[in-house]
Amino acid sequence: MERTAVNPWPWSAKLGYNQGETVSGHSRTLYCSGQTATSGDGEPQHAGDMAAQVALSLDNLEAVLGEAGMTLTDLVRLGVYTTDVDLLFQHYGVLASRLGAAGVAPTTTLLGVTRLALPDLMVEFEATAVA
Repeated sequence: MERTAVNPWPWSAKLGYNQGETVSGHSRTLYCSGQTATSGDGEPQHAGDMAAQVALSLDNLEAVLGEAGMTLTDLVRLGVYTTDVDLLFQHYGVLASRLGAAGVAPTTTLLGVTRLALPDLMVEFEATAVA
């Protein structure tokens, strides 16, 4: 698989994401449902703790990727939904450091929403991976 970043402006790459990516020669695409800070039984975890919810949501995303034989390195698209954009930005380093450690800067959209599926959830990651 070959990935090529598409960045007509350099500012987004400095923030850890590309404006676009072309992918060629791939063999598999994984579309992930939204991953949140839930236990293996689907119970919400870390109520009121954005940093912990971001970390666990990423752990859960990595579990789905791993089950498909992929890693964060294979992410080409990341949708971020949060009930508190300002609070998420205070803890954005948790997300940025994990993506940076994987050497990936997927195309990303961040949206503020009224609520997520379960009331205690504050952040959700929806992803597309290509390998």
